[in-house]
Amino acid sequence: MMDIKKKLPLHCPACETPLKVGRLFCTQCGTEICGTFDLSPLAQLSEKEQTFVIDFVKAGGSLKEMAKKMNLSYPTVRNLLDDLIEKLP
Repeated sequence: MMDIKKKLPLHCPACETPLKVGRLFCTQCGTEICGTFDLSPLAQLSEKEQTFVIDFVKAGGSLKEMAKKMNLSYPTVRNLLDDLIEKLP
């Protein structure tokens, strides 16, 4: 049977307001923490954007390497990075 990877929703399905974390728990000991917590800036990015950030770090921050890996031009990859920079607080 195939495992289905659940995606963390970032926005309310009813009104599109950004969601916050309300409950965390430990699968080892069962400890639960309840409250209102902000998601980290990276967790607020889409899965595709998170993958870009991870690949960028693995490429040592080289846009030239990213362009080669993604089969895109350097200016296109630079624009993708600039868009991500604008999204982060």
